[in-house]
Amino acid sequence: MSEDWHRLSARMLAVHPVQEVVRLLPVLIGVLFIGRGSQGQIWSLVGLGLAIAAGLLRWFTTTYQITAEHVRVRRGLLSRKELSVPRDRIRTVDLTSRPLQRILGLSRVVIGTGRGDWQGAMGVTLDSLATADAARLREELLHRRTEQSTGLVDVLAELQLSWVRFGPFTLSGIAAIGVVAGSLANLFNEVQIDEDDFGVLQSFLGQVASAPVWVIVAGLVVLTAVLVSVLSVIAYVLAFWNFRLARGEGTLRVTRGLLTTRQTTIELRRLRGAEISEPLLLRAARGARCSAITTGLRGEHSSSVLLPPAPRAVAHRVAGDVLEDPAVASAELVRHGPRAHLRRYTRAFLFAAAVTGLFVLLWWLADWPAWPWQVALVLFPAGALLAEDRYRNLGHALMGGKLVFRQGSLVRRRQVLSTEGVIGWVFHRSFFQRRAGLISLTATTAAGRQHYTGVDIPAAEAIALADAAEPGLLEPFLIRR
Repeated sequence: MSEDWHRLSARMLAVHPVQEVVRLLPVLIGVLFIGRGSQGQIWSLVGLGLAIAAGLLRWFTTTYQITAEHVRVRRGLLSRKELSVPRDRIRTVDLTSRPLQRILGLSRVVIGTGRGDWQGAMGVTLDSLATADAARLREELLHRRTEQSTGLVDVLAELQLSWVRFGPFTLSGIAAIGVVAGSLANLFNEVQIDEDDFGVLQSFLGQVASAPVWVIVAGLVVLTAVLVSVLSVIAYVLAFWNFRLARGEGTLRVTRGLLTTRQTTIELRRLRGAEISEPLLLRAARGARCSAITTGLRGEHSSSVLLPPAPRAVAHRVAGDVLEDPAVASAELVRHGPRAHLRRYTRAFLFAAAVTGLFVLLWWLADWPAWPWQVALVLFPAGALLAEDRYRNLGHALMGGKLVFRQGSLVRRRQVLSTEGVIGWVFHRSFFQRRAGLISLTATTAAGRQHYTGVDIPAAEAIALADAAEPGLLEPFLIRR
């Protein structure tokens, strides 16, 4: 590609004004109804014109340049800004197409660096390019030929229709309910709707209010469960429809999305491991997620997704295929011993005792009813079950150059980290851990969340594990006997 300055696709002129109008739609509706009459309509038209002008201005004032060393983007009219990203810092190139962009053959290109050095951003964004140009730019920036040209494509996973059943167990519908409820409340408040206009609804709510409390509670629980399940399934389909994980020449390529499509490329040379996560509800349904531990992506970034919620066996297989070592994803781990076991129960019972004791004091000294402390007694058996589950989920292993940690109950995580990616160790011991002879061992890395911890490992085992994973790294600090 030449080093000239280029403009974004002219077809984006049909996209950005629409995006600006949608972004300002709540304000425009509010102005229209609050203003009342012709004055409100005039101001709404003015706001609409400004939104369209802002969209057009983005195209006229945005240019980009691709050189052998940098990717540069200039934007702005009165305040001119230039973003420059060194090409050797580029970690990912994501392509995203929203519905209108797909119709017009456009893609939004997000060039990620894994750092927040540019005004808090993780790189630069080109919104939008022709889809073919965006694909060529991605391959050029990642120094890879397209899989179509090489023919070397190994499909590791594709969405199965039966996986949609895991949608309700992700509880993503709860967020959707909150967004919808908040939007409707703001809209009703802005347009000043008269409550008398909804006489039928008020009559229905009055009949519901006259029903027994247990009927109202049961109805709300059932209604909420149904809404959450339906919205979670919809969110799952929108996010992961046409999901495909393929391995090409030195890359992993993830494609997903129904209305908005997204293509993410992860270079295998930057891959440092994988994580299998199982939230409690998803674990009860024998499901799991899988994500990549790779440099250039912080935390649980959506670009790190290797598998959506799917059967646990599929998550284990995908992690094993990606790491080219099936054993590390499902092998039995070393337990952390009786002291770690006792520590789980001690913490659970201390919490239950503290809560129960507080309610007993309030009952005794402040004339509170007795039922709160009586109900709090349930915390003891519940805590015992949680403690046992947390202990059973503790484990670690070192196999084939891979360090494996597992922990968690509400969200059980199995983290597989290549020892080549470990750049340091942190040994943490609280007062109670010292008395129990336990250590929390943290492996630091430049990938993923940048630190992965094995909790409550017997001290001798933790030191031996770190020494075996990176021979010689701890040598200056060890006393041999």
